[in-house]
Amino acid sequence: MKAKTFPRGVHPPEHKEFTAAKPFEVLPPPEKVYIPLNQHFGKPAEPLVKKGDEVFLGQKIGECSGLFSASVHSSVSGKVTAVDGYHHPSGKPVPTVTVANDGEDRLASDIKGVADPFALSPDEIRERIREAGIVGLGGAAFPTAVKLSPPKDKPVDTIVLNGCECEPVLTADYRLMLESSDAVLQGAELVRKAAGAEKVIIGIEDNKKDVFALFQERAKGPKTEVVLLKTKYPQGAEKNLIYALLKREVPRGGLPFDVGVVVQNVGTVKAVWDAVSRGLPLYERAVTVSGPGIRDPKNLIVRIGTPFKTAIEHCGGLIEGANLMIMGGPMMGISQWNPDIPVIKGTSGILAWPLPEGVSEYKCIRCGRCVEHCPMGLVPTLLMKYVKNDILSEAEQWGILDCVECGSCQYSCPAKIPLVQWLRLGKNKIISQKRKKSA
Repeated sequence: MKAKTFPRGVHPPEHKEFTAAKPFEVLPPPEKVYIPLNQHFGKPAEPLVKKGDEVFLGQKIGECSGLFSASVHSSVSGKVTAVDGYHHPSGKPVPTVTVANDGEDRLASDIKGVADPFALSPDEIRERIREAGIVGLGGAAFPTAVKLSPPKDKPVDTIVLNGCECEPVLTADYRLMLESSDAVLQGAELVRKAAGAEKVIIGIEDNKKDVFALFQERAKGPKTEVVLLKTKYPQGAEKNLIYALLKREVPRGGLPFDVGVVVQNVGTVKAVWDAVSRGLPLYERAVTVSGPGIRDPKNLIVRIGTPFKTAIEHCGGLIEGANLMIMGGPMMGISQWNPDIPVIKGTSGILAWPLPEGVSEYKCIRCGRCVEHCPMGLVPTLLMKYVKNDILSEAEQWGILDCVECGSCQYSCPAKIPLVQWLRLGKNKIISQKRKKSA
């Protein structure tokens, strides 16, 4: 069987051997959890509790404050000790609910499942997803209920399930597909019904042939297709994945529903199944703790709000000389400076490395490798020059907003130019200008 793929991209060393064979362990919740009210794309949730309040496991402690927002729930039972600013993976303090864990995991009384989830209407499914605070668990953290409500003039015919996990080192999605395949498939069917789509296509890279065989065996319905994809980065990026599977090209500045598609991560649809069938809000997630800087890398089920250092200590701690910590994968992840940072809904991985100091940057040698490997067909060095010289209108015309910040250009650059940082800066400036104009 020939594996499908997309043009360009790169294939960095995978390093999945650290944890691929390790089943999930449940990390015991810590003595305190630090639950940010901003863990998603859009506006922060509004706090529903105050210092001194008693809360229960799964209780809503933050209410979504608009269309692009998501509710937040307590990941332990106990007492609220603070509602104030606290460290956040974004690099700045954000409003956070701190809960002292009483160790009893007393479940909120309003958490109830349904006997037949598939008997629910699309509106009822979306409402349960919204109430559970589910967002995209692949990293973007876009509110899932919004994603499953496309405009009426842009109907969705296909749900694409992203089982690629194309980032090196990460294996949490792989283990989810192995250990919870039925829940993933049932969650995907609920998502299909909620979006009004005709079919589900599950894309799995060919470095996971055991998962591919398992899903081919389990997904026997006429509305579900399992497709093998070439192992390449960033195979799991939405637009690249849609092109690889359907040969549909999302237009510049467009979204997947412009071509009749909604893309969901396997962890997200597993959370959908738990929310709709069992009534469980999103208060824990799968996390890979790995990298050459971790003594005993593992795949963990971690409560939201758990400090990174708690997960790292459970994995034997850091080796001597480990000086780089990343949330997410090594290509698109965010460097962290403080082990007290809490796990949030978008934390797919906690990685650590010992890296040499002082990587030198050289002048561009015009080799064209960044252009050759850019999965979006951009010219990264030209865009960088426009951003450096504050010529943002030209940068926008040359497609900088289509950059997915995958890092393929920077990975392939022999001059070690921090291209992603420049392109990210340019995108943020342009988006900020647009918001000011619209305001």
